[in-house]
Amino acid sequence: MRWTEEQYESFRQGQGKKTHPAPVKKRDGMNKTEAAYGEHLEMLKKAGEIVDYRFEPLKLRLADKTYYNPDYLVIYPSHFEIHEVKGFWRDDARVKIKVAAEMFPWFLFRAIQRDGKGWRYEEF
Repeated sequence: MRWTEEQYESFRQGQGKKTHPAPVKKRDGMNKTEAAYGEHLEMLKKAGEIVDYRFEPLKLRLADKTYYNPDYLVIYPSHFEIHEVKGFWRDDARVKIKVAAEMFPWFLFRAIQRDGKGWRYEEF
């Protein structure tokens, strides 16, 4: 395969940068990790631990032309939580959830990641 000069320059400039591929989206808009967490939430709902949940129901405005679309709104009997499901964190995503947590203190913001034992939670 022969590269164009633009392709080679783009490749060369990307050297040394740690990049991750974008997560593959399923037909219903969820990636595999989000879908697995949705199944987990469904079990919690059936067990009576949560009242309900919704996938991407909100769009929070953080600044002009800057929005945060959380993955899940989880409804408990006493409060609401925002759950952000991540396989790995990009810097901009971590900044957005921190800013949202400061701007919307009536929600509890949690980052959710899968580990070998189940789900790991981080509060903001």
